[in-house]
Amino acid sequence: MRLILASTSPRRADLLRESGIAFQVIRPEVEEWTAEDFPEVAPGELARANARRKAKAVVEKNPGKPVLAADTLVVCEGKIMGKPADEEMAKQMLGWLGGRIHEVITAAVLMMPGGKKCREAVVRTRVKFRPLAEREVSDYVREVDVLDKAGAYALQDGGDRLVERVEGSRTNVIGLPMETVLPWCEDLLEKDGI
Repeated sequence: MRLILASTSPRRADLLRESGIAFQVIRPEVEEWTAEDFPEVAPGELARANARRKAKAVVEKNPGKPVLAADTLVVCEGKIMGKPADEEMAKQMLGWLGGRIHEVITAAVLMMPGGKKCREAVVRTRVKFRPLAEREVSDYVREVDVLDKAGAYALQDGGDRLVERVEGSRTNVIGLPMETVLPWCEDLLEKDGI
């Protein structure tokens, strides 16, 4: 019973691979909901809804396999920041985050074969950016592919140079809270007799 990762995020795949988990990747064919779609929904619940939808879409086509899905949002002073639409938006996001504390929220869902049972968690990590000069922001956007990253940055892709401190799970900021997800995967392996 091989785990399916319902994500095209190379960062999530790297985290699972580094932990020794065998898995295959299947892209979830769902449109992610945004804060604009559901402004009344709290960020953690929005991330949870997206992760559930991704897992369900993949488990329906692969009913005999467990499916792991996740969704990550960045929230700063009540404003939800998803993935930037273009480089100009990425610069605005990074400029806004400079000198501020924000929260990275990742919802993870492990849906068991058949989709009847699942484990889920919403993990929050506080991140403080140091103050950023306009040139630093421009350089970062030019050097790093920021368009597929919530909040327009990645801790593992030079994001450390923007960050003053991380309070909580660093892997959560990367996109998959391994302290939560790894025990789920290990339980699956034990039950499967691997």
